[in-house]
Amino acid sequence: MLSSSTGSGEACRNTYQFYEPVDMSTFKPLPRSFFDRPTLVVARSLVGKYLVRENGKGTILGKIIEVEAYVGAEDKACHASKGRTARTEVLFGPPGISYVYLIYGMYHMLNVVTERPEFPAAVLIRAIEVDGELIDGPGKLCRELEIDRSLHRLDMTNGQALWFEDRGKRVAARQVGTFPRIGVDYAGAWAKKPWRFRLIKTSVKRTVSGKERIRTGETGEALKTKPSPVDR
Repeated sequence: MLSSSTGSGEACRNTYQFYEPVDMSTFKPLPRSFFDRPTLVVARSLVGKYLVRENGKGTILGKIIEVEAYVGAEDKACHASKGRTARTEVLFGPPGISYVYLIYGMYHMLNVVTERPEFPAAVLIRAIEVDGELIDGPGKLCRELEIDRSLHRLDMTNGQALWFEDRGKRVAARQVGTFPRIGVDYAGAWAKKPWRFRLIKTSVKRTVSGKERIRTGETGEALKTKPSPVDR
């Protein structure tokens, strides 16, 4: 996880339209049992699911494109590796709870707690797609969806203000790429763990022999481009 800092931060500057509230009779928030699984499984499963933000005026739906997993106190990239503190206490709690923190005094990061209580782990939401437009980077995501510390420690399984949904769109294994996490070089060998999961575009091209060949590329991100921790 990116190092956090204190401060009020800049005001959220939403540029996306909030639509009418969603019909909760059709799609339900992901239950606590979804998050009460190994963090890598949860992270992989969240790709292709939807992040829903409701602010009292309307709703934004974002298809999840990229996430990162942070697994236990031994993971040097996880905030819990520094010990159990007032700031990291939420990571030791029940799964399905939001962990929102601030970095550089201005960017909020949205995580959801995973696995059993007392085992500190979470998934960082890094990128979503709204109405075909990519919001790439956890800081941008929180700014556009008006997510800040007021949503910290929110039960995301209740379907109020902020939650996740499965809208029935399956994501094939070959559509999810695994990459090292971003901005955690300080974590030594843990920085190399392929615990960043990103939806990748797949296209099928026929060869001269008529056989199909699958080509892949990261959605919204050039393969040779290294994104910055916040904006990418």
